[in-house]
Amino acid sequence: MIIVCPSCSAKNRVAEEKLNADPKCGQCHAALIQLAPIELNEQNFSHYVSNSDLPILIDLWADWCGPCKMMAPHFAQVAANNPNVIFAKIDTEASPRLSQAFHVRSIPTLVLMNKTNEIGRISGALRSSELQQWLDQQLQAQARS
Repeated sequence: MIIVCPSCSAKNRVAEEKLNADPKCGQCHAALIQLAPIELNEQNFSHYVSNSDLPILIDLWADWCGPCKMMAPHFAQVAANNPNVIFAKIDTEASPRLSQAFHVRSIPTLVLMNKTNEIGRISGALRSSELQQWLDQQLQAQARS
């Protein structure tokens, strides 16, 4: 399985059974599995998403958005408990082309990706339990298909 390093963007091959063993980047030695959201933007998005074999849950948000700020700690909490999913945040104000590409109509919007395929989307602020339940449902549906 290929995982893109969130620190240096190097592609790393990791055996699936080693995902929970805190794998490190072969180039910069940073942790490959961040148990916290990473920042994606117009410069690193394509490389990161198209080269990562793990599903990526993206939070499209803005700094002025109250519900986005309210959901941020819940998103981080769920990220800390899901090492087999990459959690990422895209600031819609700083990356307007990505916001347009995702056809964002309201924020926060969560988009679950498998490489370049969107496999789930939900808009609105969620609490940790609601987010975890939605994520589990999306991953189970993807596993069945």
